[in-house]
Amino acid sequence: MDPIAARLSNCFQTVFPSLPEAQIPQATQSSVAAWDSTAAIMLVNVIEDEFGIEMDFDRLADLDSFERIRDYLSTVTQ
Repeated sequence: MDPIAARLSNCFQTVFPSLPEAQIPQATQSSVAAWDSTAAIMLVNVIEDEFGIEMDFDRLADLDSFERIRDYLSTVTQ
């Protein structure tokens, strides 16, 4: 697992503690029942703290999976 994915996985574990670690890389908003609008905001806050960034709230609707968030972080953290 690349460093960004590993750090992002920790963020997911913080927000979704009942989600098995092995399922995190495949997590999507539709596959994780607890991933509602409140959890999405919490996840953004945890990610911002972890990576020291401010996420673009206009893009939140597009950031609906672990993979899409990882791709986004790959572009903004370099």
